[in-house]
Amino acid sequence: MAGRPNAAASLRIKKYAKRYKEIGATLLGDDLYSRQPLCAQIVDEGLNFIFVCKPSSHKTLYEWIDSLETTGNVSKVEVKSRQGKKTRIYTYRFINEVPLRDSDDALKVNWCELTITNEKGKNTYKNSWITTHLINKENIVEIVKAGRARWKIENENNNVLKTKGYHLEPNFGHGTQHLSSTLLTLNLLAFLIHTLMGMMDSKYQLIRQKLGTRKTLFQDLRALTRYFVFESWTHLFDFMMAKLEIIPNLANSGTIIIFDTG
Repeated sequence: MAGRPNAAASLRIKKYAKRYKEIGATLLGDDLYSRQPLCAQIVDEGLNFIFVCKPSSHKTLYEWIDSLETTGNVSKVEVKSRQGKKTRIYTYRFINEVPLRDSDDALKVNWCELTITNEKGKNTYKNSWITTHLINKENIVEIVKAGRARWKIENENNNVLKTKGYHLEPNFGHGTQHLSSTLLTLNLLAFLIHTLMGMMDSKYQLIRQKLGTRKTLFQDLRALTRYFVFESWTHLFDFMMAKLEIIPNLANSGTIIIFDTG
């Protein structure tokens, strides 16, 4: 299972390693990528990584961690966070320089873990990672935050493009020349514009809030522009706000960006 994604990742690293290194990139990935051949290639290219590392797929590494835990060599940091009325306890564990696999040439990696518990002591989240970055008590929180960002990117970017009305599939295999690239580019441009409008256009924000979902908004836009011609986005949004009986809050309107069609 890990072979194909790792092979694709290996080719991409060979092609773009120099560019990644120039911008100081750290590669993120799930447990499929935390295997010695790929990790060693990344190190040889002078790059850094933070990959999910599960006990079920890294028996030797976790045997080392369990053994070092008994001698007090696994460091621990605990942070209490108040989120509204709820309290969460973030428990970080980490250790540097542990072997990734059971072999004489095993790559030494740095390991960390996060467990989140609620005020009743129940675990609500647990995950662990390996990284090339040396871990200490000052940077453990940031390293884990970066490792978790991969899932945030997956949820808030890739999944939105696949399931929330953009219809962007992993393999956009349309056309025999450049049609697939054109459709992909148009999808990404649409997503970029909608993201900016969601952040900075108060009228767009109010309409989205009223309609609830992206899909509903897209359905309304499709229906309206099928039967009516609007002079601009401003004209279209003003029409929608009037029909939805939305009263703008001018005191909190903020900056408005309008993308005119003309």
